[in-house]
Amino acid sequence: MKKLQQFKESYFFYSFKRDKVAISSFVVLAIFLILAITAPWISPMDPYDAASIDLMDSEIPPMWMADGSSQFPLGTDNMGRDMLSTMFYGLRTSIIIGVGAVAIQGFIGVVLGLMAGYMGKTTDAIIMRIADIQFSFPYLMMAILMSAIFQVVFGLGSFERLAVPLLTIIIGLSNWPMFARTIRASVIGEKNKEYVEAARVIGLPKWSIMFRHILPNSLTSVMVISTIQVANAVMSEAALSFLGLGMPVSRPSLGSLIRAGQEFFFSGSWWITVFPGIWLVLFVLVINLLGDWLRDVLNPKLYKG
Repeated sequence: MKKLQQFKESYFFYSFKRDKVAISSFVVLAIFLILAITAPWISPMDPYDAASIDLMDSEIPPMWMADGSSQFPLGTDNMGRDMLSTMFYGLRTSIIIGVGAVAIQGFIGVVLGLMAGYMGKTTDAIIMRIADIQFSFPYLMMAILMSAIFQVVFGLGSFERLAVPLLTIIIGLSNWPMFARTIRASVIGEKNKEYVEAARVIGLPKWSIMFRHILPNSLTSVMVISTIQVANAVMSEAALSFLGLGMPVSRPSLGSLIRAGQEFFFSGSWWITVFPGIWLVLFVLVINLLGDWLRDVLNPKLYKG
């Protein structure tokens, strides 16, 4: 077992070093994360600070265009905010929502998936039927429904103040069955193995067997799904914001920036939508490429024999 683990680790790094796409994606993703974390310090202006925003600076084109200004390298939006700054802050907001939503999905899905796979019978049937019902609705539709209900019940003002945690919860609750089904399948394959039988024989409780013994051997699939789901959560936030059910325009995220510029796209201010759109596509692309690489490298079939 120890030799197999060492082989997996060596193969992991060996594969990474030989895969130029994985290395490039990792470098680009690292740059995105650094820009998001350091946004308050590297941004030319604070898009949340109304005192630093001048409406007279609205819709200034990028600096390389005829009417551009070196003060605003990527131009300004319709509110007079520096596009580069709003993109840094928008990326930060989208990543926070994406990672937080996946953490919620993972927690709920892992717990319910462990229960369904290990306990089986009635518990399995109930949890999987709930997952089937939720799967029958597109997860984005579920997120739209929950977002709209909250805005109606608590008001638009409350939603804007609590937009980040609420979107995190809404997106997190809408797609947990993906984790539950994956973990359930892994648990069913693990629960009859010798180490689980030994744990039962010595009298360990069910929760200890599930979380201390079975779960660590099922985390490979969770790692792969988590990577892909972060990209999906960011896309969900962007879609909700574009539809007016996500982040308000006054609090930039990649989705709200794209929505803010759609009205001005054909009037000549194309950069308000295009630059955040390219930012979003590139960010999601590098996450998906890393997720595909992880899926291939962590495939258990590679270690047979």
